[in-house]
Amino acid sequence: MDALYQLRIIDGPVAVACWALGVAGAAMLLALAIAGRRHDWRRGVVLAAVTFVLAVVLTGVIHWILVDLLNVFPEDLPAEVLTASGFGVLGVLLAVLVLVRLGTARRAWGRRAVAVLAAAATVLLSGQLVNAYFGLNRTVADLAGVSIAHVAQLEPALERSGSRSVPLEHWRRPPEGLPHTGDLRTAPIPGTVSGFKARPAYIYLPPAYFGPTRPELPVLLLMPGQPGNPADWLSGGRLREKLDLFAAEHGGIAPVAVVVDPLGSPSANTMCMDTKLGAAESYLVRDVIPWIKTHLTVATSADRWAAGGFSFGGTCSVQLLAKHPELVSGALAFAAEEEPALAKERSKTVDLAFDGDEAAFDAQVPSHFFAASRHDGLLLFLAAGSKDKDFQRQAAVIGEHAGASGVEVHHALADGEGHSWEMIAKTWPEALSLLAQRWRLAR
Repeated sequence: MDALYQLRIIDGPVAVACWALGVAGAAMLLALAIAGRRHDWRRGVVLAAVTFVLAVVLTGVIHWILVDLLNVFPEDLPAEVLTASGFGVLGVLLAVLVLVRLGTARRAWGRRAVAVLAAAATVLLSGQLVNAYFGLNRTVADLAGVSIAHVAQLEPALERSGSRSVPLEHWRRPPEGLPHTGDLRTAPIPGTVSGFKARPAYIYLPPAYFGPTRPELPVLLLMPGQPGNPADWLSGGRLREKLDLFAAEHGGIAPVAVVVDPLGSPSANTMCMDTKLGAAESYLVRDVIPWIKTHLTVATSADRWAAGGFSFGGTCSVQLLAKHPELVSGALAFAAEEEPALAKERSKTVDLAFDGDEAAFDAQVPSHFFAASRHDGLLLFLAAGSKDKDFQRQAAVIGEHAGASGVEVHHALADGEGHSWEMIAKTWPEALSLLAQRWRLAR
Protein backbone atom coordinates (compact mmCIF):
# COMPACT_ATOMS: atom_id res chain seq x y z
CA MET A 1 0.00 0.00 0.00
CA ASP A 2 2.86 2.40 0.81
CA ALA A 3 4.26 1.89 -2.68
CA LEU A 4 0.88 2.80 -4.15
CA TYR A 5 0.65 5.95 -2.04
CA GLN A 6 4.08 7.09 -3.19
CA LEU A 7 3.18 6.89 -6.88
CA ARG A 8 3.48 10.30 -8.54
CA ILE A 9 0.40 11.45 -10.39
CA ILE A 10 1.66 14.63 -12.03
CA ASP A 11 4.23 12.75 -14.13
CA GLY A 12 5.66 9.26 -14.56
CA PRO A 13 3.71 6.05 -15.24
CA VAL A 14 0.40 7.32 -13.79
CA ALA A 15 0.47 10.39 -16.02
CA VAL A 16 1.34 8.23 -19.05
CA ALA A 17 -1.55 5.90 -18.22
CA CYS A 18 -3.95 8.86 -17.92
CA TRP A 19 -2.80 10.14 -21.31
CA ALA A 20 -3.18 6.72 -22.91
CA LEU A 21 -6.65 6.19 -21.46
CA GLY A 22 -7.78 9.75 -22.22
CA VAL A 23 -6.62 9.76 -25.83
CA ALA A 24 -7.98 6.26 -26.42
CA GLY A 25 -11.28 7.29 -24.83
CA ALA A 26 -11.56 10.38 -27.01
CA ALA A 27 -10.76 8.34 -30.14
CA MET A 28 -13.34 5.71 -29.21
CA LEU A 29 -16.00 8.37 -28.61
CA LEU A 30 -15.28 9.96 -31.97
CA ALA A 31 -15.48 6.59 -33.68
CA LEU A 32 -18.79 5.77 -31.99
CA ALA A 33 -20.19 9.24 -32.71
CA ILE A 34 -19.28 9.06 -36.37
CA ALA A 35 -20.42 5.46 -36.88
CA GLY A 36 -23.74 6.03 -35.15
CA ARG A 37 -26.69 3.71 -35.26
CA ARG A 38 -26.88 3.28 -39.06
CA HIS A 39 -23.31 3.98 -40.08
CA ASP A 40 -24.40 7.40 -41.25
CA TRP A 41 -20.83 8.66 -40.99
CA ARG A 42 -21.35 11.98 -42.79
CA ARG A 43 -24.02 12.99 -40.35
CA GLY A 44 -21.82 11.70 -37.53
CA VAL A 45 -18.90 13.87 -38.63
CA VAL A 46 -21.12 16.95 -38.68
CA LEU A 47 -22.56 16.14 -35.25
CA ALA A 48 -19.07 15.52 -33.82
CA ALA A 49 -17.89 18.88 -35.19
CA VAL A 50 -20.91 20.62 -33.68
CA THR A 51 -20.20 18.87 -30.39
CA PHE A 52 -16.61 20.15 -30.44
CA VAL A 53 -17.83 23.73 -30.96
CA LEU A 54 -20.42 23.25 -28.23
CA ALA A 55 -17.70 22.01 -25.85
CA VAL A 56 -15.63 25.14 -26.49
CA VAL A 57 -18.65 27.37 -25.93
CA LEU A 58 -19.80 25.50 -22.84
CA THR A 59 -16.31 25.64 -21.30
CA GLY A 60 -16.25 29.39 -21.89
CA VAL A 61 -19.72 29.81 -20.40
CA ILE A 62 -18.80 27.80 -17.30
CA HIS A 63 -15.66 29.91 -16.92
CA TRP A 64 -17.71 33.10 -17.25
CA ILE A 65 -20.19 31.88 -14.62
CA LEU A 66 -17.44 30.95 -12.16
CA VAL A 67 -15.31 34.08 -12.63
CA ASP A 68 -17.62 36.88 -13.73
CA LEU A 69 -20.98 35.87 -12.28
CA LEU A 70 -20.31 33.85 -9.11
CA ASN A 71 -16.87 35.37 -8.38
CA VAL A 72 -15.48 31.97 -7.37
CA PHE A 73 -12.11 33.12 -8.74
CA PRO A 74 -11.00 36.78 -8.81
CA GLU A 75 -8.90 36.22 -11.94
CA ASP A 76 -9.35 34.43 -15.27
CA LEU A 77 -8.18 30.84 -15.17
CA PRO A 78 -5.00 30.04 -17.15
CA ALA A 79 -5.42 28.98 -20.76
CA GLU A 80 -3.82 25.60 -20.00
CA VAL A 81 -6.44 24.92 -17.33
CA LEU A 82 -9.30 25.93 -19.64
CA THR A 83 -7.96 23.71 -22.42
CA ALA A 84 -7.64 20.72 -20.09
CA SER A 85 -11.10 21.33 -18.66
CA GLY A 86 -12.53 21.68 -22.15
CA PHE A 87 -11.17 18.25 -23.06
CA GLY A 88 -13.17 16.71 -20.24
CA VAL A 89 -16.29 18.65 -21.27
CA LEU A 90 -15.82 17.43 -24.85
CA GLY A 91 -15.62 13.82 -23.67
CA VAL A 92 -18.86 14.09 -21.73
CA LEU A 93 -20.68 15.79 -24.62
CA LEU A 94 -19.44 13.19 -27.11
CA ALA A 95 -20.69 10.45 -24.80
CA VAL A 96 -24.10 12.13 -24.66
CA LEU A 97 -24.10 12.34 -28.47
CA VAL A 98 -23.27 8.65 -28.76
CA LEU A 99 -25.98 7.64 -26.30
CA VAL A 100 -28.55 9.75 -28.13
CA ARG A 101 -27.60 8.32 -31.52
CA LEU A 102 -27.68 4.76 -30.19
CA GLY A 103 -31.16 5.34 -28.86
CA THR A 104 -32.87 2.37 -27.21
CA ALA A 105 -31.49 -0.37 -29.42
CA ARG A 106 -31.21 -3.56 -27.40
CA ARG A 107 -27.97 -4.64 -29.05
CA ALA A 108 -26.21 -1.37 -28.20
CA TRP A 109 -25.63 -1.93 -24.46
CA GLY A 110 -21.99 -2.77 -25.03
CA ARG A 111 -21.39 0.42 -27.00
CA ARG A 112 -23.23 2.45 -24.36
CA ALA A 113 -20.95 1.06 -21.66
CA VAL A 114 -17.88 1.78 -23.77
CA ALA A 115 -19.07 5.37 -24.30
CA VAL A 116 -19.53 5.94 -20.58
CA LEU A 117 -16.11 4.45 -19.74
CA ALA A 118 -14.46 6.44 -22.54
CA ALA A 119 -16.00 9.66 -21.22
CA ALA A 120 -14.70 8.81 -17.75
CA ALA A 121 -11.21 8.35 -19.23
CA THR A 122 -11.32 11.81 -20.83
CA VAL A 123 -12.45 13.36 -17.54
CA LEU A 124 -9.63 11.52 -15.75
CA LEU A 125 -7.06 12.97 -18.14
CA SER A 126 -8.65 16.41 -17.80
CA GLY A 127 -8.33 16.27 -14.02
CA GLN A 128 -4.76 14.98 -14.22
CA LEU A 129 -3.75 17.83 -16.53
CA VAL A 130 -5.33 20.48 -14.28
CA ASN A 131 -3.65 19.02 -11.22
CA ALA A 132 -0.32 18.78 -13.05
CA TYR A 133 -0.55 22.45 -14.05
CA PHE A 134 -1.04 23.64 -10.48
CA GLY A 135 1.21 20.92 -9.03
CA LEU A 136 -0.96 20.58 -5.94
CA ASN A 137 -1.33 16.80 -5.44
CA ARG A 138 1.95 15.22 -6.46
CA THR A 139 1.35 11.65 -5.26
CA VAL A 140 -1.53 9.26 -4.63
CA ALA A 141 -1.05 9.94 -0.91
CA ASP A 142 -1.56 13.67 -1.47
CA LEU A 143 -4.71 13.05 -3.49
CA ALA A 144 -6.11 10.64 -0.91
CA GLY A 145 -5.26 12.92 2.01
CA VAL A 146 -3.00 10.31 3.58
CA SER A 147 -0.07 12.73 3.80
CA ILE A 148 -1.85 14.99 6.27
CA ALA A 149 -3.86 12.28 8.04
CA HIS A 150 -0.69 11.05 9.74
CA VAL A 151 0.38 14.46 11.08
CA ALA A 152 0.25 14.30 14.88
CA GLN A 153 -1.24 16.90 17.19
CA LEU A 154 1.19 19.29 18.85
CA GLU A 155 1.95 17.73 22.24
CA PRO A 156 2.68 19.69 25.45
CA ALA A 157 6.33 18.57 25.43
CA LEU A 158 6.86 20.53 22.21
CA GLU A 159 5.27 23.71 23.46
CA ARG A 160 7.36 26.60 24.68
CA SER A 161 7.03 25.54 28.31
CA GLY A 162 8.20 22.01 27.53
CA SER A 163 11.93 22.70 27.28
CA ARG A 164 14.71 25.11 28.15
CA SER A 165 15.47 27.71 25.49
CA VAL A 166 18.11 30.30 24.68
CA PRO A 167 18.33 33.13 22.14
CA LEU A 168 19.41 31.85 18.76
CA GLU A 169 22.78 33.68 19.00
CA HIS A 170 23.66 31.76 22.18
CA TRP A 171 22.60 28.32 20.98
CA ARG A 172 25.19 25.67 20.22
CA ARG A 173 24.56 22.42 18.40
CA PRO A 174 24.52 19.63 21.02
CA PRO A 175 27.47 17.19 20.90
CA GLU A 176 25.12 14.21 20.76
CA GLY A 177 23.69 15.58 17.54
CA LEU A 178 20.19 16.28 16.30
CA PRO A 179 17.56 14.42 14.26
CA HIS A 180 18.39 14.38 10.57
CA THR A 181 15.00 15.88 9.68
CA GLY A 182 12.38 18.09 11.22
CA ASP A 183 8.82 17.06 11.91
CA LEU A 184 5.26 18.21 11.35
CA ARG A 185 2.51 18.85 13.85
CA THR A 186 -1.00 20.21 13.63
CA ALA A 187 -2.84 22.39 16.12
CA PRO A 188 -6.04 24.40 16.25
CA ILE A 189 -5.40 28.11 16.73
CA PRO A 190 -8.67 29.48 18.14
CA GLY A 191 -10.01 32.86 17.13
CA THR A 192 -10.44 33.87 20.77
CA VAL A 193 -10.23 37.60 20.12
CA SER A 194 -11.38 37.86 16.51
CA GLY A 195 -14.15 35.28 16.61
CA PHE A 196 -12.83 33.90 13.32
CA LYS A 197 -13.37 30.18 12.74
CA ALA A 198 -10.26 28.74 11.11
CA ARG A 199 -9.19 25.27 10.14
CA PRO A 200 -6.27 23.72 12.06
CA ALA A 201 -2.76 25.01 11.40
CA TYR A 202 0.22 22.90 10.34
CA ILE A 203 3.57 23.46 12.01
CA TYR A 204 7.05 22.51 10.80
CA LEU A 205 9.58 22.10 13.61
CA PRO A 206 13.22 21.89 12.43
CA PRO A 207 15.84 19.48 13.86
CA ALA A 208 17.20 22.16 16.23
CA TYR A 209 13.80 22.27 17.92
CA PHE A 210 14.33 18.73 19.20
CA GLY A 211 17.62 19.34 21.01
CA PRO A 212 17.92 19.31 24.82
CA THR A 213 17.99 23.11 24.73
CA ARG A 214 16.01 24.87 22.02
CA PRO A 215 17.06 28.01 20.17
CA GLU A 216 14.43 30.72 19.87
CA LEU A 217 13.94 30.20 16.17
CA PRO A 218 12.76 32.53 13.40
CA VAL A 219 9.16 32.20 12.26
CA LEU A 220 7.76 31.84 8.77
CA LEU A 221 4.01 32.44 8.79
CA LEU A 222 2.50 30.88 5.67
CA MET A 223 -0.94 31.18 4.07
CA PRO A 224 -2.51 29.08 1.28
CA GLY A 225 -4.08 30.17 -1.97
CA GLN A 226 -7.81 30.47 -2.59
CA PRO A 227 -9.59 28.12 -3.07
CA GLY A 228 -7.24 26.30 -0.76
CA ASN A 229 -6.32 24.60 2.46
CA PRO A 230 -3.35 25.03 4.82
CA ALA A 231 -2.39 21.43 3.95
CA ASP A 232 -1.66 22.60 0.38
CA TRP A 233 1.71 23.81 1.65
CA LEU A 234 2.51 20.23 2.69
CA SER A 235 1.48 18.61 -0.61
CA GLY A 236 2.01 21.09 -3.45
CA GLY A 237 4.43 23.21 -1.44
CA ARG A 238 6.50 20.23 -0.18
CA LEU A 239 7.20 22.33 2.89
CA ARG A 240 8.86 19.66 5.01
CA GLU A 241 11.17 18.60 2.18
CA LYS A 242 12.23 22.17 1.47
CA LEU A 243 12.85 23.14 5.09
CA ASP A 244 14.64 19.88 5.88
CA LEU A 245 17.06 20.73 3.07
CA PHE A 246 17.51 24.25 4.46
CA ALA A 247 18.10 22.86 7.96
CA ALA A 248 20.69 20.40 6.65
CA GLU A 249 22.59 23.34 5.15
CA HIS A 250 22.38 25.39 8.37
CA GLY A 251 23.35 22.99 11.14
CA GLY A 252 19.83 21.87 11.94
CA ILE A 253 18.43 25.40 12.08
CA ALA A 254 15.46 26.46 10.01
CA PRO A 255 12.45 28.65 10.67
CA VAL A 256 9.48 27.29 12.55
CA ALA A 257 6.94 27.42 9.74
CA VAL A 258 3.30 27.76 10.73
CA VAL A 259 0.73 27.38 7.94
CA VAL A 260 -2.44 29.10 9.07
CA ASP A 261 -5.94 29.57 7.70
CA PRO A 262 -7.21 33.12 7.13
CA LEU A 263 -9.93 31.72 4.82
CA GLY A 264 -12.12 29.53 7.03
CA SER A 265 -13.16 27.18 4.21
CA PRO A 266 -11.88 26.24 0.74
CA SER A 267 -14.48 28.37 -1.04
CA ALA A 268 -14.29 31.45 1.20
CA ASN A 269 -12.37 34.60 0.30
CA THR A 270 -11.88 36.93 3.24
CA MET A 271 -9.32 39.09 1.38
CA CYS A 272 -7.22 38.81 4.57
CA MET A 273 -9.07 41.85 5.92
CA ASP A 274 -11.59 42.70 8.61
CA THR A 275 -14.85 43.06 6.71
CA LYS A 276 -18.39 41.73 6.95
CA LEU A 277 -16.93 38.58 5.36
CA GLY A 278 -14.94 37.83 8.51
CA ALA A 279 -12.25 39.23 10.80
CA ALA A 280 -9.37 37.52 9.00
CA GLU A 281 -6.79 40.24 9.67
CA SER A 282 -7.62 40.36 13.37
CA TYR A 283 -7.38 36.59 13.47
CA LEU A 284 -3.81 36.70 12.17
CA VAL A 285 -2.68 39.72 14.17
CA ARG A 286 -4.53 39.26 17.46
CA ASP A 287 -4.94 35.49 17.67
CA VAL A 288 -2.40 33.63 15.52
CA ILE A 289 0.77 35.61 16.16
CA PRO A 290 0.25 35.82 19.95
CA TRP A 291 -0.56 32.08 20.01
CA ILE A 292 2.68 31.22 18.21
CA LYS A 293 4.74 33.38 20.54
CA THR A 294 3.07 31.82 23.58
CA HIS A 295 3.02 28.19 22.54
CA LEU A 296 6.16 27.69 20.44
CA THR A 297 9.85 28.27 21.16
CA VAL A 298 10.40 31.10 18.71
CA ALA A 299 11.85 34.57 18.51
CA THR A 300 9.39 37.26 19.49
CA SER A 301 10.87 40.29 17.73
CA ALA A 302 9.66 41.25 14.27
CA ASP A 303 13.16 41.15 12.77
CA ARG A 304 12.99 37.35 12.80
CA TRP A 305 9.42 37.01 11.57
CA ALA A 306 8.39 36.74 7.93
CA ALA A 307 5.05 36.09 6.26
CA GLY A 308 4.61 34.22 3.00
CA GLY A 309 2.04 32.66 0.75
CA PHE A 310 0.84 31.67 -2.69
CA SER A 311 -1.68 33.77 -4.64
CA PHE A 312 -4.24 34.79 -1.96
CA GLY A 313 -1.61 33.93 0.66
CA GLY A 314 1.03 35.96 -1.15
CA THR A 315 -1.31 38.94 -1.25
CA CYS A 316 -1.98 38.45 2.45
CA SER A 317 1.76 38.45 3.22
CA VAL A 318 2.17 41.79 1.43
CA GLN A 319 -0.74 43.19 3.44
CA LEU A 320 0.84 42.10 6.72
CA LEU A 321 4.16 43.66 5.75
CA ALA A 322 2.56 46.94 4.71
CA LYS A 323 0.12 47.21 7.63
CA HIS A 324 2.00 45.52 10.47
CA PRO A 325 5.76 46.04 10.18
CA GLU A 326 5.85 45.85 13.97
CA LEU A 327 4.96 42.15 13.63
CA VAL A 328 6.74 40.96 10.47
CA SER A 329 9.81 42.39 8.78
CA GLY A 330 9.78 40.24 5.66
CA ALA A 331 7.32 38.82 3.14
CA LEU A 332 7.65 36.08 0.54
CA ALA A 333 4.90 36.81 -1.96
CA PHE A 334 4.48 34.11 -4.60
CA ALA A 335 2.07 35.27 -7.33
CA ALA A 336 0.61 38.05 -5.21
CA GLU A 337 -2.17 40.39 -6.31
CA GLU A 338 -1.68 44.14 -6.38
CA GLU A 339 -4.55 44.35 -3.92
CA PRO A 340 -7.01 41.80 -2.50
CA ALA A 341 -9.96 41.01 -4.74
CA LEU A 342 -13.23 39.11 -4.73
CA ALA A 343 -13.90 39.60 -8.43
CA LYS A 344 -12.27 40.75 -11.64
CA GLU A 345 -14.04 44.09 -11.40
CA ARG A 346 -12.80 46.23 -8.51
CA SER A 347 -16.28 47.70 -8.07
CA LYS A 348 -17.68 44.24 -7.30
CA THR A 349 -15.06 43.73 -4.59
CA VAL A 350 -15.97 47.08 -3.04
CA ASP A 351 -19.68 46.33 -3.22
CA LEU A 352 -19.42 42.84 -1.76
CA ALA A 353 -17.01 43.57 1.09
CA PHE A 354 -17.44 47.29 1.82
CA ASP A 355 -21.04 47.96 0.74
CA GLY A 356 -19.79 50.17 -2.08
CA ASP A 357 -17.60 52.38 0.13
CA GLU A 358 -14.54 52.72 -2.11
CA ALA A 359 -12.76 55.05 0.29
CA ALA A 360 -12.98 52.42 3.04
CA PHE A 361 -11.47 49.84 0.70
CA ASP A 362 -8.72 52.20 -0.48
CA ALA A 363 -7.73 52.81 3.14
CA GLN A 364 -7.03 49.07 3.61
CA VAL A 365 -4.94 48.15 0.56
CA PRO A 366 -1.14 47.79 0.80
CA SER A 367 -0.40 50.75 -1.48
CA HIS A 368 -2.14 53.05 1.00
CA PHE A 369 0.10 51.94 3.87
CA PHE A 370 3.26 52.00 1.78
CA ALA A 371 2.44 55.59 0.81
CA ALA A 372 1.38 56.67 4.29
CA SER A 373 4.64 55.91 6.11
CA ARG A 374 8.20 54.72 5.59
CA HIS A 375 8.97 50.99 5.65
CA ASP A 376 12.75 51.15 5.71
CA GLY A 377 14.62 47.98 6.59
CA LEU A 378 11.89 45.56 5.50
CA LEU A 379 12.26 42.78 2.92
CA LEU A 380 9.81 41.86 0.16
CA PHE A 381 10.41 38.94 -2.21
CA LEU A 382 8.05 38.85 -5.21
CA ALA A 383 7.92 35.80 -7.48
CA ALA A 384 5.84 34.85 -10.51
CA GLY A 385 5.98 32.41 -13.40
CA SER A 386 7.29 33.48 -16.79
CA LYS A 387 3.95 32.39 -18.31
CA ASP A 388 1.93 34.26 -15.68
CA LYS A 389 1.97 37.68 -17.34
CA ASP A 390 -0.80 39.25 -15.27
CA PHE A 391 0.84 38.36 -11.97
CA GLN A 392 4.19 39.58 -13.29
CA ARG A 393 2.53 42.93 -13.94
CA GLN A 394 0.96 43.00 -10.50
CA ALA A 395 4.29 42.09 -8.86
CA ALA A 396 5.89 45.04 -10.63
CA VAL A 397 3.24 47.39 -9.25
CA ILE A 398 3.60 46.01 -5.71
CA GLY A 399 7.37 46.29 -5.92
CA GLU A 400 7.18 49.89 -7.08
CA HIS A 401 4.94 50.90 -4.18
CA ALA A 402 7.00 49.01 -1.61
CA GLY A 403 10.34 50.21 -2.96
CA ALA A 404 9.21 53.83 -2.82
CA SER A 405 8.46 53.27 0.86
CA GLY A 406 11.97 52.04 1.62
CA VAL A 407 11.39 48.28 1.40
CA GLU A 408 14.21 46.13 0.02
CA VAL A 409 12.47 44.50 -2.95
CA HIS A 410 13.62 41.40 -4.82
CA HIS A 411 11.93 39.99 -7.93
CA ALA A 412 12.19 36.42 -9.22
CA LEU A 413 10.81 34.81 -12.37
CA ALA A 414 10.33 31.05 -12.68
CA ASP A 415 11.17 30.12 -16.26
CA GLY A 416 8.51 28.09 -18.04
CA GLU A 417 6.04 28.16 -15.15
CA GLY A 418 2.58 29.61 -14.70
CA HIS A 419 0.40 30.11 -11.64
CA SER A 420 1.59 26.93 -9.97
CA TRP A 421 3.34 25.36 -7.01
CA GLU A 422 6.23 24.49 -9.31
CA MET A 423 6.82 28.22 -9.67
CA ILE A 424 7.32 28.32 -5.91
CA ALA A 425 9.67 25.33 -6.03
CA LYS A 426 11.91 27.14 -8.51
CA THR A 427 12.03 30.45 -6.64
CA TRP A 428 11.95 29.17 -3.04
CA PRO A 429 15.76 28.71 -2.65
CA GLU A 430 16.42 32.37 -3.45
CA ALA A 431 13.66 33.47 -1.07
CA LEU A 432 15.02 31.36 1.82
CA SER A 433 18.56 32.52 1.11
CA LEU A 434 17.45 36.14 1.55
CA LEU A 435 15.80 35.28 4.85
CA ALA A 436 18.88 33.37 6.01
CA GLN A 437 21.02 36.45 5.39
CA ARG A 438 18.51 38.62 7.17
CA TRP A 439 18.32 36.27 10.14
CA ARG A 440 22.13 35.86 10.16
CA LEU A 441 22.02 32.09 9.81
CA ALA A 442 25.51 30.97 8.78
CA ARG A 443 25.91 27.87 6.63
